[in-house]
Amino acid sequence: MTAATFLLLAAGPPAVAAPAASKPAKPAKTVPVRLIAINDFHGNLEPPTGSGGRIVNEAGQTVDAGGAAFMATHLKAMADENTTVVAAGDLIGGTPLISAAYHDEPTVELLGKLGLDVSSVGNHEFDEGYGELLRIMKGGCHKVDGCSPAGRWRGAEYDYLGANVRFKKAPELPALAPFSIKKVNGVKVGFIGLVTKTTPSIVTAEGIKDLTFVDEIEAANRSSRALRLLGVKAQVVLVHEGDQIATGQSPDACPVIAGAGSRIVQGVSADIDMVVMGHSHQAYVCKTKDPAGQDRYVSQGSSFGRVLTQLDFQVDKQTKDVVRSSVAVDNHVVTRDVPADPEIGTFVQTWKDRVAEVANRQVGSITADLTRQAAPSGESPLGNLIADAQLEATKTGGNAEVALMNPGGVRADLTFAPDGVVTYGETFTVQPFNNLMQVVTLTGAQLDALLEQQYQVNRVLQPSASLTYTVSSSAAVGSKVSDIKINGTAVTETQAVRVAANNFLVGGGDGFSVFTQGTDLWSGPLDIDALVSYFGAHSPAAPPAVDRVTVVP
Repeated sequence: MTAATFLLLAAGPPAVAAPAASKPAKPAKTVPVRLIAINDFHGNLEPPTGSGGRIVNEAGQTVDAGGAAFMATHLKAMADENTTVVAAGDLIGGTPLISAAYHDEPTVELLGKLGLDVSSVGNHEFDEGYGELLRIMKGGCHKVDGCSPAGRWRGAEYDYLGANVRFKKAPELPALAPFSIKKVNGVKVGFIGLVTKTTPSIVTAEGIKDLTFVDEIEAANRSSRALRLLGVKAQVVLVHEGDQIATGQSPDACPVIAGAGSRIVQGVSADIDMVVMGHSHQAYVCKTKDPAGQDRYVSQGSSFGRVLTQLDFQVDKQTKDVVRSSVAVDNHVVTRDVPADPEIGTFVQTWKDRVAEVANRQVGSITADLTRQAAPSGESPLGNLIADAQLEATKTGGNAEVALMNPGGVRADLTFAPDGVVTYGETFTVQPFNNLMQVVTLTGAQLDALLEQQYQVNRVLQPSASLTYTVSSSAAVGSKVSDIKINGTAVTETQAVRVAANNFLVGGGDGFSVFTQGTDLWSGPLDIDALVSYFGAHSPAAPPAVDRVTVVP
């Protein structure tokens, strides 16, 4: 802070006094730093549509938001010479075709253009496995699909961090850099990257078979100690984990419902000055207390590029630490009422043109909307149709008798408007993960245990038409399922059943550990190819009934 300047008047008879020499301004004791954070971008280069492209702004109004060209405009307006851009994971994976068709190289290149310096990994960064993540980070062409139309991939221009990502055979050895030190406005700021420790249950097991994901708090505190030994006291955690929020709260109240994110925020070292979160796709800014009782901010910025989080603070030049009382955090909605950035707009259009031929190819047609809206049984028309498609794709070769689809893997509805045509781009939006279809043998008893597991993990699988069963809403968890039939014939406990699912589920994803007990594994086509083939054989496709699961009191 500059010293005030005082005008000194000479004593004596009235006269024009010569001004005394001004005291030189004292050097500033602190340095301003600004962070701009994003999370869960999921490759939304184009403005996202539907509910994913709208958000409630500060005035309580629902507005259109997101889109890389608009995000660039807002970011440039927010940034100054004291700014660095950071992120909290899931920048790639689960992406629209414009990015996914080229293994998300367009998204990573875009983020480099926007000035991203450092990001934690998210669980979706592992969608194609650890080896593919390393390629995205370091460069080189895809080992199967080769180079994209842009040529040889040069790698990410920003750092990916994962302090709690370790090698199974050497759990003390990090598989990714745990932290990164950046000089911002002349002062050092340490960034610690973390990903949810639940990652093994929500990504395909094969791609991370050599990794383990340790507790986030333990990893954060270890990195914090290392940073202090290196003389870096200004510390920020970027963690891909977060909480849900409750509506109807006072505007001054923190709306967070305490969960996995809050556990991390409350547990990490008091040396960590603020926590930037992701994963739960919520928008919040909360002031909390660290273990030493000091104020500490935690924030998350929604998803799909709809919000930029601005974090301003001062760093004391003598102590090299953040002045906690100076921290100010705000979520800034990426509205579309500003001019689109022309350079980024051209970049996005280039990739849109490149993928257009693939995206616009008609693969079939539908007679009405196919939605993800769940019936009381938990089934949805689109989920059931996907299960039927997967069964059809795995009968030959895999000898599948039933198929089960995880509802979380159904990412969008298929709408009839305007003419019922279904394009490849639309089907890819529905199933963007390129999971492999697999078939395993389960006994009738294991199939029953698997179906019971739905009500333990609170995720109802979508069944193919060949599978029917009854669920008692009042029965205890573990005893809810009965009358399991395949094509109308009751299943016995010792019967061998060939069950088809994507490799995410077969690997125990979403908590369905019973799948890992399966034997005689067979692998077939990609899930997207199964869906495309089904439309090719059954168009126009009508919404199937949601009557495969009977719910009784």
